[in-house]
Amino acid sequence: MKSTKPTAPKPQTDTVRHARLTCLVSDEEMRIIDGYLSKYGIVNKSRWMRETLLAFIHRNLDLDYPTLFNEHDMRR
Repeated sequence: MKSTKPTAPKPQTDTVRHARLTCLVSDEEMRIIDGYLSKYGIVNKSRWMRETLLAFIHRNLDLDYPTLFNEHDMRR
């Protein structure tokens, strides 16, 4: 007889992703990426790429603020 043990619901920690982002790299760039992933034991390339890209953008967001004058005008 089959067991009817109730299973715990899967936690909803990830957002459903529908948008696709495509990036082309050269063979050399691919070897560098694959070497890095294997060196650090990263198996989910998509997650690593997404988190790396978003972390870079988030870190530099504070530096990208609007100014009244451009850099050239301020150095005069």
